[in-house]
Formats: sequence, structure tokens, C-alpha cells
Amino acid sequence: GAQAVRETVEASSRLGLQALTLYAFSTENWKRPRTEIDYLMGLLREYLRKELAEIHRNNIRFQILGRYEQLPREVQKDLEDALRQTESNTGMVLNVALNYSARTELVDAFRAILREVQQGKLAEAAIDEQVVADHLSTRGLPDPDLLIRTSGEMRVSNFLLWQIAYAEIWVTDTCWPDFTRRDLYQAILDFQKRARRYRGLGHSGA
Repeated sequence: GAQAVRETVEASSRLGLQALTLYAFSTENWKRPRTEIDYLMGLLREYLRKELAEIHRNNIRFQILGRYEQLPREVQKDLEDALRQTESNTGMVLNVALNYSARTELVDAFRAILREVQQGKLAEAAIDEQVVADHLSTRGLPDPDLLIRTSGEMRVSNFLLWQIAYAEIWVTDTCWPDFTRRDLYQAILDFQKRARRYRGLGHSGA
């Protein structure tokens, strides 16, 4: 899987994508056996140690989606180091979803909005879609244009539920560890051929 991440990140950056989001660890993954969780955390730390310099060299900004403060402390330190080292980069944003679920993201956003209303910083009547978007982990970034599902899965799996409201979905039978830049290019080429529609208005994807 690490090779798939490397190829996808490199190819996406070279294509000039504004943002790439990878779903690495969901809140539901805590139900897995402890040994499996520890192994996954170890893989994450190893990836950061091996790839961070290259990510930084390519002007990519690393960002985390999810409640990463609930991860093991040593993992948090590695993640915070990656955030610090790349915070000034101006190229593609690499979002890594860790201890993430779209439902908990929305709960956190609504709680933050409620606090601002209670503190008098925000009027209830001023709450609209933009206010909600500004309180999500992806604030400041455009909504995704394309959602890629590997392994032939036909569900969105609690991923960016607010943000993918108008995203195109591309499904491949290829499993993630076998996913290559060729698969990514195929997904993007297919996306470019689609006639996109926003709230009933036709728009040609590019």
C-alpha cells in the first residue's frame, strides 16, 4: 500500500491537482484486533519517516483530517512534525484522513458553530452552507471533483459526506495495494469525459 500512496501522491502533484485526500484510518478501524492496529500505526510512522523529505521537496503541504489527537502519542508527534515541516509549502495539499469519519467531522463542526452562537460570535440566522464548510477539516479547499473507490466497493464508507455532494464517482476492481499512477490517469481521463451537473446545471468536467 505504501507504494500505491507514493505513486498516487507523486502523480497527483505532477498533474497539478490542488488537493488529494487519502482515507488511511477510520474511526471504525478501532474495532480491529489490537495487533493489527499497532501494525497500521507502525506503517504510518514508517511512511512519514521515509517520504516526508520527498513530500517537502515537492512543495506539498501535509494536512490531517480527523481526531488525530486520539492516536498513540508517538504517532501524534510524527504527524505534528510533518505538519510543521510542510506548513509553508504552496503546492498540492495532501490530506490524510486518520481516525476519521464524516459523521464525527460534522458533529465537531456543529459543536464549534454552536459554541460561537452561544458566545455571541455568530448569529443563528447567519448559519448557512458556507458557515458549515468553514468549520470542516477541509476548510479553505474546494470540494472534491472526483471520488475514487478501489476494490470494486460501491459505497462511500462515511468519507467526506458533506464535501462529495456533487463529486463524480469512479469505481475500479483494483485493490489499493495494486493501485498505480496508470489507474489514477484512467480515472481522471474518464472524469474529463463526463458532463457534470450542479443542481441541475450542466457543466463539462475538466
